[in-house]
Amino acid sequence: MGIPVSDELRQLESKTQKSHKKFNESRLVTPFGIHSNYRFAEPYPHYFSRGKGSRLWDVDGNEYLDYNMGFGALVVGHSHPAIVQRLQEQLENSTLLGFEFQDADKYVRLLCERFGVEMVKLSTTGTEATMYAIRFARAFTGRDKLLKFEGCFHGGHDAVLVNVKPARAKSGDPKRPNQVPASLGIPRSVVQNTVVAPFNDIEALDCIMRKHGDEVGAIILEPIPMNMGYVQPTPGFIEAVRRTADNYSSVLIFDEIKTCGKFYGGAQDHFKIKADLITMGKAIGGGLPISAIGGRKQIMETVVPGLVSHAGTFNSNPLSVTAGIVTLTEILTKNRMYEITACSEKLAKAYNEIIEDVNLIAKVTWGGTSGAVAFTGHDVVNWRTFQDCDIGKWYAYCFAMMNRGVIPAGPSPDEQWTVSAQHEPEDIDAHVEAFKEVAPYVRKCENKAPIVEAI
Repeated sequence: MGIPVSDELRQLESKTQKSHKKFNESRLVTPFGIHSNYRFAEPYPHYFSRGKGSRLWDVDGNEYLDYNMGFGALVVGHSHPAIVQRLQEQLENSTLLGFEFQDADKYVRLLCERFGVEMVKLSTTGTEATMYAIRFARAFTGRDKLLKFEGCFHGGHDAVLVNVKPARAKSGDPKRPNQVPASLGIPRSVVQNTVVAPFNDIEALDCIMRKHGDEVGAIILEPIPMNMGYVQPTPGFIEAVRRTADNYSSVLIFDEIKTCGKFYGGAQDHFKIKADLITMGKAIGGGLPISAIGGRKQIMETVVPGLVSHAGTFNSNPLSVTAGIVTLTEILTKNRMYEITACSEKLAKAYNEIIEDVNLIAKVTWGGTSGAVAFTGHDVVNWRTFQDCDIGKWYAYCFAMMNRGVIPAGPSPDEQWTVSAQHEPEDIDAHVEAFKEVAPYVRKCENKAPIVEAI
């Protein structure tokens, strides 16, 4: 992948030899030794043994302050005591019933009230949620085409693995992107039904929809794209997407797998704009796998057995539902979410001050419980501008921070930090102090590295 070798990388390698050994053992039975391609990084992926509160321990015994937090799934933190207690009680009763769990309706009512939807269907992963939301929208409209935005990630099913991180040579005109599959094995016929538009470009969206709009059954949008850092929508953009969906009678889907854990009421509440369907996941399960498709009753009631498929053995399983109820009622309360957001703001402000002090070329964006640093001199507003980031500097930053006991964000240049309910003020201070040491080193780094699509 071309990650530059440095003293910081060598130091990290010397501290993680058991991870190296585990990698060599694991790749004999598992391709690349990992069960999600996102976890692979040169020279080898790191293997972890446990997490507690705001901290992780790897197989070598190294302790880290964790700001990846399960790629945003752990806004509750690791092994929150309230969740652990309730799960221990639930384990005595069942892990899986094969029928509907008695508390599923209680959990769904919490989701409806908090995220402003009328009805909900539960699923297990974010990929399943977006897959079903698109199916529901296509069934409702009777149209096959889907419009997504370049650089946005909506899970691992074929329809959305298009223009996730396309190379410049393949992606064509930034106003009218080529359709670029993100993986081998995706039929061309599937790709042709996925129309791609640039994020934060109302004029381009209008032009593309004038051509395809009458065929587009669904528009799927990450209100804040978080697989190219942390990209805020420009003023008026989400309103324009809502208006466009209305003009062409397309179903607007907000992919809130991540944003439902960044703001108390998710992106719909934060931006005060309603989608027709939303997908939720990650943070709403408190560390257990669960996801949801929610939205307008008019659409959701068309999901009829024998007509529109929705199924899953582990949907609404007792452990995940129990953890989700505790998460929404006892941990990620409105007041606590405000407090976590204040910690995230403090971290973002400190980053900006340090960047200015050491004359480091970098931009920080943040909102709610998360934020990201991009090593570039201009704002990142879409995938094409993200491609201008200095990826070599990002790896230098990440390795140097880990050597100082801080996992600063998701372990990839396109990820962000997550502050959890179990991060204390001193944890934020420790993160800031580590970056103060690291920033001058990063400023001097000149080694380049490519952006790699590790879908």
